[in-house]
Amino acid sequence: MNRDIKAFIFDMDGVLLDTETICERTWIIAGKEFGIPEEESTVIFKKCIGTNKVDTSNILKENLASTVSAEEFMKRTSELFSQIETSEGIKLMPFARETLAHLKQKGYRLALASSTREPVVERQLRNAGLFSFFETVTTGDMVSHSKPDPEIYRVACRSLSLLPEKCAAVEDSPNGIKSAKSAGLFTVMVPDRIQPDCELSEKIDLLCKNLGRVRLIF
Repeated sequence: MNRDIKAFIFDMDGVLLDTETICERTWIIAGKEFGIPEEESTVIFKKCIGTNKVDTSNILKENLASTVSAEEFMKRTSELFSQIETSEGIKLMPFARETLAHLKQKGYRLALASSTREPVVERQLRNAGLFSFFETVTTGDMVSHSKPDPEIYRVACRSLSLLPEKCAAVEDSPNGIKSAKSAGLFTVMVPDRIQPDCELSEKIDLLCKNLGRVRLIF
């Protein structure tokens, strides 16, 4: 276990907030409206977990070009997400608040690295009561390349004036783990929608079934 860690950099979607459950629902609903089978929508959705808007659009163009435009599909899923967020709210992932409070109390610095756009990240974190935990917030619209590219984690580490090897990334997705490992961080995976395969397991330094395990280990 790396005990030289000075900071934890968290992903948001699927790690702290249960947004990915809502996202998958919107993709299935929108897919049915555009005549896309549920299974196909789910497969494409999983490819997009952890990516920013630009890269999601490119993946959609590659997979849905003959059915619906990426712009139209994204516009519809955004409308559906807004409806669900307004009517139902967004649930916290298990142990999210307790783990952030524990790490902060232990003296670790906390930052966020999310592929989601800054206005959305700030709104959702504030509504969840988590925004004040973070010293810095790095979002998808602040970088040119989203996860699995390492750029966002390099920027997040620089925002803390720390070397990557002094930071741990907490991620739920393969794209996020690949991004953090390529940037040189200690990687903690808390799987949400996707379980790690053998190839990904080599890039994971610590695998936890939920955030409560992180709190017990650090």
